[in-house]
Amino acid sequence: MNPVENPAPALPRLGFDWTSGPELSDVISREWLVTNGRGGYASGTVAGCNTRRYHGLFVPSLPKRGRVVLLARLVEQAQVSGKLYLLGAEEHADGHSVQEGVATLRSFHLDGLIPVWEYELGPSRLRRKLMLVHGENTLFVQWEHVSGPEVHLRLRPFPVARPHDGPIAGTVSEPIVRIQGQRVELQATEDAPRMRMRLHASCAVPFVALSQSSHSLLYRTERARGYDHTEVQHSPGYFECSVAQGEPLALGVTTEDWWVLDRNPRETFELERERERKLLARAPAEAHAGVPARMVLAADQFIIDPMRPADDAWARSIGQDARSVIAGYHWFTDWGRDTMISLEGLALCTGRYREAAAILRTFQHYVKDGLIPNYFPDGENDGVYHTADATLWFFHAVDRYVETTRDTELLKDMFPTLASIVEHHLRGTRFRIGVDPADGLLRQGAEGYQLTWMDAKVDGWVVTPRRGKAVEINALWFNALRLMATWAERLGKDATPYMGAAERVYGSFNKRFWNPAGNCLLDVVDGEGGKDDPAIRPNQVFAISLRHPVLRRERWEAVLEVVRRDLLTPVGLRSLAQGHPDYKANYDGDLRARDAAYHQGTVWGWLIGHYIDATLKVNPDIKAARALLQGLEHHLEHAGVGQISEIFDATEPYRPRGCIAQAWSVAEALRVFLKTHVA
Repeated sequence: MNPVENPAPALPRLGFDWTSGPELSDVISREWLVTNGRGGYASGTVAGCNTRRYHGLFVPSLPKRGRVVLLARLVEQAQVSGKLYLLGAEEHADGHSVQEGVATLRSFHLDGLIPVWEYELGPSRLRRKLMLVHGENTLFVQWEHVSGPEVHLRLRPFPVARPHDGPIAGTVSEPIVRIQGQRVELQATEDAPRMRMRLHASCAVPFVALSQSSHSLLYRTERARGYDHTEVQHSPGYFECSVAQGEPLALGVTTEDWWVLDRNPRETFELERERERKLLARAPAEAHAGVPARMVLAADQFIIDPMRPADDAWARSIGQDARSVIAGYHWFTDWGRDTMISLEGLALCTGRYREAAAILRTFQHYVKDGLIPNYFPDGENDGVYHTADATLWFFHAVDRYVETTRDTELLKDMFPTLASIVEHHLRGTRFRIGVDPADGLLRQGAEGYQLTWMDAKVDGWVVTPRRGKAVEINALWFNALRLMATWAERLGKDATPYMGAAERVYGSFNKRFWNPAGNCLLDVVDGEGGKDDPAIRPNQVFAISLRHPVLRRERWEAVLEVVRRDLLTPVGLRSLAQGHPDYKANYDGDLRARDAAYHQGTVWGWLIGHYIDATLKVNPDIKAARALLQGLEHHLEHAGVGQISEIFDATEPYRPRGCIAQAWSVAEALRVFLKTHVA
């Protein structure tokens, strides 16, 4: 079951150096992300300027609350040889900006997953890095005096307590502060979680209880997205200390018990580095260095313990861990569709087989009326089920797991659940998801719901309803039926019903979905008003790419030629061909404008995986397939540094949009990067 671990490889480095300080535009558009395996995170820009409501040094995931921004930022003021320097940057609502910290920045890099900044403060050099303890709501920030005269630091925390995805209050209240020797406890409000802080230093470190309010801070990205974008923060005081070369200095922050801050910070950082080295050692040898190694570490940031009490109870009862997948940072929770599509790349391609099994069992536990959850709302225990395809991707994920691990025991345990899912689909289940007895094809569509992966909805408007018989839904349905037939035979059960249903789908699909006018597949048949939809979308690729392709072999080249001509870009596939009346070239503006473009041209990086699968079935040219990944490889240095974004504009320069780190983007890129490896 468990892969053999090789000697731990060196951690990959990804970074930038500047001789005299970067341009603000170069570092404020690049973001970093650190996660803790529980859904919590820390994130900001390389410039040190928060541009989103989601940015913060400490954003833990808390029971019944979900993810909460607790420590929005830490203002760092340094004094060297009598001169003051401000690290980082901030932008104000009145148009003023503070950029001195950018001018002193000399390098930024990821040491594995740990972000590291180095500043030139006159004759002195100061290095800062931070991490979250894996499996805990605990942050450590460490400063290292690299060279030059002593540096005197003033560290001022700005606590807030707001849901990371919630509205921003114009002004937050005066924080509550409790000081007990070296221990400082902050609460943004009386009912807010308590945030505990301790500074580790070689000398006495006072906390000076001198409060200060910030300017009205501007979050430029939220302004561009049409949301509340200004905030006034309050700090109750600051730490003050001096650091000389070789002396330790670190700040610990936690919502856990005080004792977790008694750890040696340097040892804690090294333990995190060792954890990351072990992640690489478990991955295939071809993923021990370079871009694949970087993506193996990126994949780790999505696999979480969902921290739902109900999950802990059933998981303990079967001796299993509860695991799930965050779909994307900053705002997604764990989504069924994204999890199942991502499972192979995140967990199987990285050698994390036990966690892959745990993820499958977690979603098996939540199957209801033949459906797995579409997603789990932040901080809640119950899933939301309005999805027609997530459950069908579940079959795909089980297949990839069983194929990789040969874990027949899991298959035996899963089979009754999978058989029940098929039965629910055959007789019809929620949201009008069910087989049409007239042709055996799977149809779906309930008024007001978005059930396929093209699921944008705003103010009650379902942008791409795709009600009827969608092409990828039926490709997935056929694949699921064929898999069930194979598994039934393997387990000594009757495979005949599954094969019979699959044969009917195959005949109906090839009769109904072929569009001779476009020399490709229709996107939906029997859609709104009984009409067929000839829109050229990437969904037709799945009729070729899945293990059991539903499209007849002689039509593969034609479909792929249309997709290559109209949808392929250097960073993925467009969601709609140019020339369609609904096509949108750019994903920007307020929520309504963005959702109108979300699946109407916008490029999705994850689709490159199945496009490469399909093209390799037609032309097994590994080098040509690998060349299709160059755009995403280059993208690792932009947007979310070391990560792959959710989406991109549909035309050059293909600007990254949406989440800065998306699970299925990373998973599919890593999977096909390894698939196209040439020794």
